[in-house]
Amino acid sequence: MGPCRGCCSQSLRPTAFPPRSSGPPKWRAGLRRRAEWQRRANRAATALVVRSSALGNMHFSIPETESRSGDSGGSAYVAYNIHVNGVLHCRVRYSQLLGLHEQLRKEYGANVLPAFPPKKLFSLTPAEVEQRREQLEKYMQAVRQDPLLGSSETFNSFLRRAQQETQQVPTEEVSLEVLLSNGQKVLVNVLTSDQTEDVLEAVAAKLDLPDDLIGYFSLFLVREKEDGAFSFVRKLQEFELPYVSVTSLRSHEYKIVLRKSYWDSAYDDDVMENRVGLNLLYAQTVSDIEHGWILVTKEQHRQLKSLQDKVSKKEFLRLAQTLRHYGYLRFDACVADFPEKDCPVVVPLPSGSTSSPSRGRGEVRLELAFEYLMSKDRLQWVTITSPQAIMMSICLQSMVDELMVKKSGGSIRKMLRRRVGGTLKRSDSQQAVKSPPLLESPDASRESMVKLSSKLSAVSLRGIGSPSTDASASAIHGNFAFEGIGDED
Repeated sequence: MGPCRGCCSQSLRPTAFPPRSSGPPKWRAGLRRRAEWQRRANRAATALVVRSSALGNMHFSIPETESRSGDSGGSAYVAYNIHVNGVLHCRVRYSQLLGLHEQLRKEYGANVLPAFPPKKLFSLTPAEVEQRREQLEKYMQAVRQDPLLGSSETFNSFLRRAQQETQQVPTEEVSLEVLLSNGQKVLVNVLTSDQTEDVLEAVAAKLDLPDDLIGYFSLFLVREKEDGAFSFVRKLQEFELPYVSVTSLRSHEYKIVLRKSYWDSAYDDDVMENRVGLNLLYAQTVSDIEHGWILVTKEQHRQLKSLQDKVSKKEFLRLAQTLRHYGYLRFDACVADFPEKDCPVVVPLPSGSTSSPSRGRGEVRLELAFEYLMSKDRLQWVTITSPQAIMMSICLQSMVDELMVKKSGGSIRKMLRRRVGGTLKRSDSQQAVKSPPLLESPDASRESMVKLSSKLSAVSLRGIGSPSTDASASAIHGNFAFEGIGDED
């Protein structure tokens, strides 16, 4: 991925996209348990409910509080900083969270909601503030993990409003820059209060991507490196405002990128039926090859170059599908304890977020631990230490979700909702997709990538405040969905 590094001849330009014809947190200790092999053997007879990847894969925490003064000289109050995957999302008062709780109770009933910390008649002592912080953190985590509450518009709109208020961004129309995989910039007119789905819809409209293909793509927050490649920060969620998310980082390194968000390459057939979808997939594939994410031999490179010269995009993609690491998402270099301790590895996962550096009270190291099927009946824990550990866990969970959808006969093809009361007027696209750069000669010196099998029985995330911290006592997230995936998958 990244911008073009050179000019291409006219004959190599892919078909242009047509314009529209009309208008450091204190990670809380959790439970980590090893899945038993007997449970894997009996998984076919056990019904498994897997949380939606949009719900169970985001880690909510309230690692700290702040004492702040009220507006216009008002009385001081305690603010609770809500972090998502280790990054500050919003700052709220107890009364705001109480209002959210009351609204959810009216809509879903008291029996559905987790316990909420009670009001206090007098000012809280420091110990009571800390206790309330812990209780509110558990409350937010429980609500988010509940399939009904966590996906509710009440909960997500609360988080979006809180994010906008925290960053003090007024609601107004702005131009937002979204990049394609080949570095082309797409400018869309959006509101600062537009959520992720609205922005994705605006980008699709600008490119003339059909509604029924929008579900195959997602917006990702990335950090652009010096070599033009991208380091993935996270997939933008429905509870955040993309414009606010990217501008609040206050760095030109951070960008929003449109990229396919599915893992099974069989879905490529749906995307390639449409000219715009074909162009997007083609540009992404060329970019991934250019940056070494997809590995090619010299003979394969020659064949790909020939197809690129002929502008045979479908044939190019058919060949690319047979290549090693096609459709994978490349993470930054990290460290693992397998096959030996402190072993440097590069993790490619079949294609989907890492956390930005945490902004809490200290630097936090993250570890992803998972059980890997080494042989027929032997599982072994493997631990990866990486700032992108949460993103890796998200990707693993989303693989399971996609497999379960496929097993149930469902489809990821979907129609996005249209906003009530009319849509924001979008300006016509005047940009054409530039040709991806010519494929560079394969570099034999490229470092090899360690492939992770999808046969994982359990996944655990650990947040470590310092190297001396006991990692085993600080698991923050468990993922046992892989127990429901059979060998045939």
